[in-house]
Amino acid sequence: MKLLVRAPMTPNRIEELENYFSEVIYLPWTETGERYYEDAMLESLKKYEPDVLITELDRITKKVLDNYHNLQAIGDCRANPANIDVEACTAAGIPVLCTPARNCQAVAEMVVGLVLTFYRNIIPATQWVKEMKWVEGTTPYYLWMGHELQGKNIGFVGFGAVGKATAHLFEAFGCEISFYDPYVEASSSSYRKRSVEEIFSENDIVSIHLPVLDSTRGMVNKKLFALMKPDSLFVNSARSAVVDYESLCEALKEKQISGAILDVLDTEPPKPEDLKILSYPNVLLTPHICGASYEVTSHQSDIITNNVIQWLEGRNLENVVYNKHVLKSR
Repeated sequence: MKLLVRAPMTPNRIEELENYFSEVIYLPWTETGERYYEDAMLESLKKYEPDVLITELDRITKKVLDNYHNLQAIGDCRANPANIDVEACTAAGIPVLCTPARNCQAVAEMVVGLVLTFYRNIIPATQWVKEMKWVEGTTPYYLWMGHELQGKNIGFVGFGAVGKATAHLFEAFGCEISFYDPYVEASSSSYRKRSVEEIFSENDIVSIHLPVLDSTRGMVNKKLFALMKPDSLFVNSARSAVVDYESLCEALKEKQISGAILDVLDTEPPKPEDLKILSYPNVLLTPHICGASYEVTSHQSDIITNNVIQWLEGRNLENVVYNKHVLKSR
């Protein structure tokens, strides 16, 4: 069997996979920065003729599967394989093996860091110094005075692996944690389960950790923003599609909230008209990098290698689930 690897992986895990395949072709997208769409993906599959594909960004569509019939399994180095037509794979009998929680620590640490950056005015204070404005007679202590995290109430909308990892870090600062997630039961910990309306109305910080589903698309809307306190902070490090962008802009314009931290936008990379959010004060925007740490490559390499080996050895993979499809072993 031949394996084509289009995702960045650690050398030790590539070597491990070489024990199971007659040939491993390692061509990660990071070497060229090129993501394969339908035609390019199909061309690559026909060129290298793999039986198993490990990918991360490449688009695997019904057209690809209809025109290449050798694939027996696909490994996707993502928590949710949004780049893959899972229904088409299921119809073709091709299991899709994912890497849940591969970047949850990276996102959790970044969210906490961004909130600290916002609360303590780190970016404008740094720029102020660089612009040589710290001169005799100025009082930076009072000019850039910020807020502490301790004692803040933080509400999570979506409480999967990333939400829980983020909550754990915030808890270490002495924050009170509550969450809304219809698929997560209230636990014996101090985390309180609330309605989504209560999350928006009761907390100092509201942090979004939702996948894009029919039930979540545009879920964070004008009605929910209107419930937030004027001094509250909105954070979205998940997906832009779950938030009504115009309602967020209106909430900032009308000063219904104190600010927003965003790592995602509707269009990436954004066009100039997509960046009107930056015209409002108190917006901290990063270019979809919350999950971008060097350690994520190691995490995803471990998870996907173990999943592929389990599949090759015919072991039970019923714990790997996506959109109600249970992905079974060979």
